[in-house]
Amino acid sequence: MDSGKKLPGKSLTKAGPMLNAYPDSIGGTLGDIIKFLKRPELENVFQSFYILPSIFNTDIDRGFSIIDYELNELYASRDDLNDLKKLGISFKFDFVLNHSSVLSRQFRDIVENGEYSKFKDFFIDWNKFWEGCGHMTEEGYIQPDPEYVRDMFFRKPGLPLLNIRMPDGKEVPYWNTFYQEVKYDKIDAHDLMGATDIQYAVALKIAETVNTALVEGKKPSDISLGRFSRYSQDIINLLETRRKYLGQMDLNIKSPQVWEYYEDTLKKLAGYGAEIIRLDAFAYAPKEPGARNFLNEPGTWNLLEGIRTMADKYGLTLLPEIHSRYEEKIHEKLAGEGYMTYDFFLPGLIIDALERNTNEILVRWIRDIREKGIRLVNMLGCHDGIPLLDLKGLLADELIQNLIDTVVNRGGYIKDLHGKKNIYYQVNATYYSALGEDDAKLLLARAIQIFMPGIPQVWYLDLLAGKNDYDAVERAGPAGHKEINRTNLELDIACEGIRKDVVQRQLSLLKFRNNFPAFGFDACLEILDSTPEILKLRWENNNCTATLEADLKDYTFNVTATDEGGIVELAFNKTSGT
Repeated sequence: MDSGKKLPGKSLTKAGPMLNAYPDSIGGTLGDIIKFLKRPELENVFQSFYILPSIFNTDIDRGFSIIDYELNELYASRDDLNDLKKLGISFKFDFVLNHSSVLSRQFRDIVENGEYSKFKDFFIDWNKFWEGCGHMTEEGYIQPDPEYVRDMFFRKPGLPLLNIRMPDGKEVPYWNTFYQEVKYDKIDAHDLMGATDIQYAVALKIAETVNTALVEGKKPSDISLGRFSRYSQDIINLLETRRKYLGQMDLNIKSPQVWEYYEDTLKKLAGYGAEIIRLDAFAYAPKEPGARNFLNEPGTWNLLEGIRTMADKYGLTLLPEIHSRYEEKIHEKLAGEGYMTYDFFLPGLIIDALERNTNEILVRWIRDIREKGIRLVNMLGCHDGIPLLDLKGLLADELIQNLIDTVVNRGGYIKDLHGKKNIYYQVNATYYSALGEDDAKLLLARAIQIFMPGIPQVWYLDLLAGKNDYDAVERAGPAGHKEINRTNLELDIACEGIRKDVVQRQLSLLKFRNNFPAFGFDACLEILDSTPEILKLRWENNNCTATLEADLKDYTFNVTATDEGGIVELAFNKTSGT
């Protein structure tokens, strides 16, 4: 299949399996994952490795709030990357286009120097952005007029801004689409005596009151000091001066400094040995008053083209990451512009096919991919949830609801769209638990995945048949639903897991996919005639064929392959692997 536009960057014709993990997912460091990959059972299984961004210096959001793209010495080193290259494994890394951490050197310079910062235009000053488009509030930020925000999509309740205190005490709001966290340090009597005219015994009492209120989550201005209220303003000033931040601040892509940062980052990632760059949150980066702030037209496409021009210089292939409804056809537009895209439809479609015992929607999606020349990275599970929003327009609403009910009944957690009820977004569970912890279903899901077009990305917990981690969810608190599928494994536990039959058979499938020449972006995929409960796919390339016959009713399958001499290379049946 080679009907799409030529992809920029390095050739990706083989499209072998890609491991997906955090650098600390197995054993605690990337070096431990390398030990895992050096096991004889893992030899020649993976062609590439999508290492999640906590490999870099980050603060929150499990790596997606990036301070800088230097390697995080807790988890990885240059030697680790070189060892992976020696194993024949290339890399996929994240590049976050929309935002950077408040702890980045650029934002810290703003906090320290205010208007005199050389990076004062690197991020989006909310009030400068909306000047002339709204009214100033008593709180010191501009409330945009309704006509300017009616087409905007905000990821959280209220306006997406974070007030930053400048050295002169001025509060300046900055655009903050995603996470933010403001912290106030506890104080002691010495702090208070240094900040105001107060005696030690009273300072002890006030410090106790203030610290108790901070633990309860109160803001400084909300803390009641009772009969010591005359000290309130001094104490508020003290606390606010010591305010600390975590979070992700939106970049001002109109600044030449931001584009210099973009190029420096791509050059650095290429230097690490990257071949594919996943563009995280790219669709939020272009912003104009009155226009959409998600998939802004034509801003989004201009941004992508600018990044692609840079990426081409370093031989990098771009993979824009976006969740959107199937019916919006954004995936088709990305493909039409020559980009790879994610198959966020496949995880839900496979569960639907196995639960309803029909190939109907899967076959429809495969035909879409073939006819429109869409080049994909596909998956079962990943660091995020099983997508639901993406399926709208491909699966009927009642079938999406059935999918939700099935996974939730098996212990998953539903996440609605940014807090809105009845607007489904994703469901969080390990893929194995979403399949009812059924080995036969997991093996069939993997077999279907490796026969789908694109690069099969493999979440480490899926490979090891990982179950829902409810303890991790509880430890993470109210927003910790994603931790259900992010269990960090001890190296010996992961190595022991390799011995399980369901893991051994997955490894056989993946090794076959990685090494047999019938597959690839330039190969031909044919959908063979069958009844609805049977899925039959055949790949052909270089006089080699690989055929899958999958029974969606009893979850058995056969894989057969022939090379130029007509020799059967692999055969799966109900009870055995190769």
